[in-house]
Amino acid sequence: MEPHNRTRVSQFFLLRLSDDPDLQPLLFGLFLSTYLATVLGNLLLILAVSSDSHLHTPMYFFLSNLSLADIGISTTTVPNMLVNLHTQSKSIPYAGCLAQVTVFSLFACLESLLLTVMAYDRLVAICHPLHYLVIMNPHLCGLLVLVSFSISLLNSQLHYLMMSQLTFCADVEIPHFFCELSQLLNLACSDISTSNILIYFIGTILAGVPLSGILYSYIRIISSILRVSSSDGKYKAFSTCGSHLSVVCLFYGAALGVYLSSTVSASHRKSAVVSVMYTVVTPMLNPFIYSLRNKDIKSALWGIIIRIA
Repeated sequence: MEPHNRTRVSQFFLLRLSDDPDLQPLLFGLFLSTYLATVLGNLLLILAVSSDSHLHTPMYFFLSNLSLADIGISTTTVPNMLVNLHTQSKSIPYAGCLAQVTVFSLFACLESLLLTVMAYDRLVAICHPLHYLVIMNPHLCGLLVLVSFSISLLNSQLHYLMMSQLTFCADVEIPHFFCELSQLLNLACSDISTSNILIYFIGTILAGVPLSGILYSYIRIISSILRVSSSDGKYKAFSTCGSHLSVVCLFYGAALGVYLSSTVSASHRKSAVVSVMYTVVTPMLNPFIYSLRNKDIKSALWGIIIRIA
């Protein structure tokens, strides 16, 4: 591409999940209800944990922060999609796209790191139950969340810098329903070799290390549970980490599905539909997974409802 054909674009055009005009109202209603359920469910979970002194434990402290990350992921992507569905528009301003890349990378990385921290919390609770409150003291819990947020913030700033250095041609259409750096790199007119190396390096570190930590924690947990003689003891130990394991499988399974769909399928729309699971459905399901089988959470939620009524 010749230099004079390059420009700092003022807006991008996003891919619609469907071009059928009859489906637009249905999609709008579906994503609006999903977004409201996500925000309401996670806010109720945070409110339940903060209002009940019995839930002021390390596990629920991490869960509250995970709910904040879920709200952040959903709020970064869904409202702009709703506006575009309502106005029949596909455009997003350059500043809005830059903000999406930065904020989404922040909360996605934070969620991954918090799931790793929560796996370590379950490891300590099951393998060292007598020393749990000593090891997982408030100072360490606060430090783990602070370190997770700091790493995520650094990751988001690197994404911001990489995108701000890119030059695009006019009328850029992103084959996705929200701005993602990997998609934008493929559309840039400028040299992206350094950015590609950097994004693969960051992705390997920030995806590989947390996943390795989670796998190591659960290998230790399973090994410890298998040494328990009674079946009741095994069931109780498994039940304490069942919800977390479900969320981990949902989060990384959806992320793997997005990667495989983009690699195997040539259809951008199919890849975008799979991404809905990762960015929209998973944040909505997390609070339900943690609350449906958790008597403490349900008791706290009923307490809130009774006080309001």
